[in-house]
Amino acid sequence: MSTFPRLFRSQRAWLIPVVLAFAAGCSRDAGQPADQFSASAGQVKPVVASAVTRYAAARFADQVSFGATPALVADIQVKGFERWIDEQYALPVSTIDTSPIVNYDSQIPELGQKAYHYANLQLFGSFLNAPDQLRRRVSWSLSQFVVAAINKIEPYGGLAYSNFLQQYAFANYGDLIRAVTINPSMGIYLDNLQNRPTTDECKWCAPNENYARELMQLFALGVVKLNLDGSTQRDAAGKPIETYSQKDVEELARALTGWRIERDHDRTDYRRYDGELVPDPWRAAHDRGAKTVLGRSFPAGVEARQELETIVSVLMAHQNIAPFVSLRMIQHLVASDPSPAYIARVATVFRNNGQGVAGDMKAVVKAVLLDQEARRGDQVGSGAVNAGKMREPLLWYTGVMRGLGCTRQLTWNDGNPMGSSQNPFDPASVFSFYMPTDRAPGSNLLAPEQRLLNASELSWRLGNSIAEGATRAGSSCDAEAFGRAYSASPAALADLVSERYFRGAMPAVLRQNLIELAPTTWGNTPTQKAVSLLQFALATPYYGVIR
Repeated sequence: MSTFPRLFRSQRAWLIPVVLAFAAGCSRDAGQPADQFSASAGQVKPVVASAVTRYAAARFADQVSFGATPALVADIQVKGFERWIDEQYALPVSTIDTSPIVNYDSQIPELGQKAYHYANLQLFGSFLNAPDQLRRRVSWSLSQFVVAAINKIEPYGGLAYSNFLQQYAFANYGDLIRAVTINPSMGIYLDNLQNRPTTDECKWCAPNENYARELMQLFALGVVKLNLDGSTQRDAAGKPIETYSQKDVEELARALTGWRIERDHDRTDYRRYDGELVPDPWRAAHDRGAKTVLGRSFPAGVEARQELETIVSVLMAHQNIAPFVSLRMIQHLVASDPSPAYIARVATVFRNNGQGVAGDMKAVVKAVLLDQEARRGDQVGSGAVNAGKMREPLLWYTGVMRGLGCTRQLTWNDGNPMGSSQNPFDPASVFSFYMPTDRAPGSNLLAPEQRLLNASELSWRLGNSIAEGATRAGSSCDAEAFGRAYSASPAALADLVSERYFRGAMPAVLRQNLIELAPTTWGNTPTQKAVSLLQFALATPYYGVIR
């Protein structure tokens, strides 16, 4: 497109991929006073109550929702951070209606595609419209490291798993571990339903270690022992100390044997993904022998449900779980590369919510969001250079749509839903869309989301698809507001874009470029031209990184 070079001409940094632009400015700020990051301080100190500026409220909205809207920003500004969080905790749990796809034959491609489209539309609808935005954002975060994917559990299973995580987003993490272990979607996805001991009664049976391994590696502990601040523990030779051994995996798999779906269902009846798994009444299904997992002895003769309680106890007592979960929640909500002290402060809350309870996710989420490191950038220009996180593709897309006032997903010309390159609840593997330990190229900086910012994603952000979809007849978006601003003047449009997407603080160079581009940008109507310019603005690192 002829306008592309002109937009990026004035800043050479924009010619570099967003990934490198982020990595270049994300080294930890060595000049910060050490006392601001003291892990010994214990509980997180809430921000001192004060009037919340519109800029601070809009920044907070980026961290707690799927995109800032004028109404959300105003609500946060009136209530303040902590009250807004508490009111979100009190809201009813929003869930998705799975009944329209409870029965269909997935071997008929047309029906399978229809079910997938339904799931996609419903998930995006929840991201755009659910009043419990914080719960949605937290359950989405959990889904990216406690993974069960549609590519194996089918659209119904994906929606059922989304509803499950909604129920447990603000629960105790130990309760989540227990519940996810007997969740049908997870039982199918990671094969624990096939986990049976080899016995004289069932010589063809064999333990399946898949869920046992991922429960420790990806859902709770990680592969190396951690200090409270997330740093790796090492032996005298400097070698990382492993969290668990292959023997631990084998023993844990034995303890996890013996679960089944409560009742049989026809292949086209997807209610098998509902409810909970139950202990198999066949006695040979569960290994009742003595076991040792992570140094804890499991006595012989114990039933599957009792063994599960011991498993939860062992994992919740492990030194790793607090920093492990804390890092992931910080990364998904606030900062890709948090300081060790930030991790330690949140991990301290994970270990003890102030009332002697470990794993209280309400306390953990509040600790993540109200921490001094999370709130440091609430004044224009006050954030450290390392602050923030990249907008992963889904958050970028939903942010664009919520700012446009869209209430349902955009569609292509043929009526099919216009998705993101990051399909919700459908990563390629149990390792999710990216790993929390992924680093920016050529750097030691944690920047997990950069893995998804490839040429295809950047081309999508710079294309005209959203401008076409948001301005198409029947669109649910309020794109006309941008068209009216464009018709008034390029400066008026730049001001509206700044207000909706840049917290009222759009960089002057970007504002000037939008004004200069206005006469020649793509579009057949003022509204198309306006949204086309909007896409260019949002493809820059200024919006691509939540600081």
